[in-house]
Amino acid sequence: MPKGVGASNDSGARSLSIRMTVWRKIALGALSVVLVSATAVALFVWFQVRAFDKSIEKAWDIPLRELEVTITKQTIARGRHISESIGGCSNGECHGADLGGGTPIDMRPLGRVSGPNLTSGGLGSVYSDAELVRVIEYGVKKDGHSLRFMPSFELSWLSDEDLSALIAFLRTRPAVERAPGPIELGVLWKVMDRQGVGVVLDVARHMAQHAPEKAPPPAPTAEYGYYVARTCIGCHGSTMSGGPIPGAPPDMPIPANITPHETGLKNWSFSDFEVLLDQGIKPDGAKLDAFMPLAALSHMNSVERQALWRYLRTLQARPFGRR
Repeated sequence: MPKGVGASNDSGARSLSIRMTVWRKIALGALSVVLVSATAVALFVWFQVRAFDKSIEKAWDIPLRELEVTITKQTIARGRHISESIGGCSNGECHGADLGGGTPIDMRPLGRVSGPNLTSGGLGSVYSDAELVRVIEYGVKKDGHSLRFMPSFELSWLSDEDLSALIAFLRTRPAVERAPGPIELGVLWKVMDRQGVGVVLDVARHMAQHAPEKAPPPAPTAEYGYYVARTCIGCHGSTMSGGPIPGAPPDMPIPANITPHETGLKNWSFSDFEVLLDQGIKPDGAKLDAFMPLAALSHMNSVERQALWRYLRTLQARPFGRR
């Protein structure tokens, strides 16, 4: 054996062994970090889901509020208008045009939800007028527990007169016999609910601290427009500047900016706004996405349209996405 060859081989072997040991330790360390992180995430999710499931058992102490519900041609007509327009009850994906239950809304991986049957063939036969008032204003069911998907914060502004008219309209709808649609809430939905972000979730938790706001008399003013605009907040955000809805599925359409910013309605006229409401067509000729409740918007009367437009023009001009 040539001089020094054995020593060189031994040195190389020891160096390789050391490098392998170092890499082994790095790999084991990285694996440990991954396992610890995965365990932490799994425990976090487990506790959040458990907290969500326990929250469903909570009964909210929100007293019933009696309203005088008078069924006349006038109140039924007003109630129908609210249901078809600013209330959005008759939206096909909410409670359906016949109020017998809506089309399931697929929001997977969050879940699938559908609005119940509100006619006397469904919940209308078991809910009193006062219980309907509470579920509309607070999202609290007959048994005191919270609904999981109800935009009460967009409806709590209805005046007692309008709320009474809406209930009068519901009471006069023909009974519909239809099986309830699915209410399937995924793990992601439950985690988001506990974090207080995302789509309409635990409504009662947010509403229990606030008395319902009341609308001023209907008039083509920005003041009344503020209340009409409450129906827009759920999608366009509290600032009305649009942008992705937190937690929404990636394929869900992104709400537009409707503030007077250059990325929003700055260069729009009221005429442009009316064409959008009636035909779903923007000034540049583009069609409104079907996700927008065009059927409800088209039923808005002239007072509501003018009021909403004037209110939107008073908003701070914000860049797109500053929800």
